[in-house]
Amino acid sequence: MDNAGFDAAFARRVDDMLDACTRCGACFTACPITAPAGIADAEPQRVVDGVLDIVRLGSGPDEARRWASTCILSGDCIKACDYGVNPRFLLAVARVKMAKAAGDDAAQRRAGVESFRRMSQDVSVLSRLQLNDAALERLGQRPSQTHALPDADPPLPDVVFYTGCNVLKTPHIALLCLDILDRLGVSYRVMGGPSHCCGILQFRAGDTNTASRFAASTITKLAQSASGQVISWCPSCFVQFSENMLPTFERATGERPFDMTPFMLFLHQHLDRLRPLLCQPVPLRVALHKHAGVAGVADAAAAILRTVPGVELVDLAQPTVGLQSAQLASLPAYKRQLQLAELEAAQAAGVDALAAVYHSDHRDLCAHERDWPFRIVNLLEIVGQSMGIAHEDQYKHLKVMQDADAIVAECGDLLTHHGIDTDLARKIVVKGMLEDQPLPLRG
Repeated sequence: MDNAGFDAAFARRVDDMLDACTRCGACFTACPITAPAGIADAEPQRVVDGVLDIVRLGSGPDEARRWASTCILSGDCIKACDYGVNPRFLLAVARVKMAKAAGDDAAQRRAGVESFRRMSQDVSVLSRLQLNDAALERLGQRPSQTHALPDADPPLPDVVFYTGCNVLKTPHIALLCLDILDRLGVSYRVMGGPSHCCGILQFRAGDTNTASRFAASTITKLAQSASGQVISWCPSCFVQFSENMLPTFERATGERPFDMTPFMLFLHQHLDRLRPLLCQPVPLRVALHKHAGVAGVADAAAAILRTVPGVELVDLAQPTVGLQSAQLASLPAYKRQLQLAELEAAQAAGVDALAAVYHSDHRDLCAHERDWPFRIVNLLEIVGQSMGIAHEDQYKHLKVMQDADAIVAECGDLLTHHGIDTDLARKIVVKGMLEDQPLPLRG
């Protein structure tokens, strides 16, 4: 698929949604962030009209720009629409159009390149602070030393497991996914990391040409399973492919190379096969940190936890807004408010553990374990414990130290092995780990 074909197919999809939209305002009314974004009093139909103006013309009224720029991908707008429109997709297009209007093509390319370079460097360094060559290779990442390629292509696996990029910062989560697939008897090939980019960073920067090239390349790579199924981890990648890229690819080529299923939904679909493997009781009162942006994931995660013998699931009655913690960065004060309220509710409920699903949630929350009377874990750590499998959460161990020099010193052997400069590692630890703390730690 060339860029011209992508652009034409993308434009037709946008036009179809613009034609289908009745401008009723139900999507705006259903949105959970209008109040935190300071636009709750805006007239819904006017805001929706403004978003459509941005999509068509690249400009629109302030409240429409504010709504688009603070979207946290909650998905409530999709459920509210009775006319087959995906308002979340139109808001994404509006953000692209605003980015295009803010600079020329060269500026958009530079912004996309810089975002991708920064992400790639963070992922590479933080994963290598924690993993040896064997673990990196298991996660589909080329280790620091070269290795021989196989003589022949292996047979197609049942599924492709697509990590995305940023879960590699917390690699114990991805390794637990693979262990669980092994126990279920599911064959897989792992793909992910910057070499299998979904194009989201270039898309956000307004560089749709590069985004489409990256996505088309990755779509071709992912279409390598016997079942035509890709199991995804990252919710941002899932939305990028399932709402932005795959439907456009299908419109342009007439083909849909695979279906993409979030890992939690896949695990829930195979709960009957998982249940007999949960042999060891895990006597914990557990609260689940939830996001509702991918339909069904929070409910699937709760059902999986309830299946673990010994677990008592406690409902903290907290809001379940947004796609994952990372998307709440557009409303930082609101994000801090939500996280503090949840920690306080978990303490009041007397839970033993607060369990998140996604990697960005875990990065935000895990260091708070130092200051609160409960563990902060990923849900799969509990599932793994019941199955008799475990991987150390090295990311949390390092982040709780809150000392870049101590972290770099502790990881010195791995830094030397992977040929990573100590000053670069310290810079990444400071910016990509310690300053990645939306709600400050106590003291």
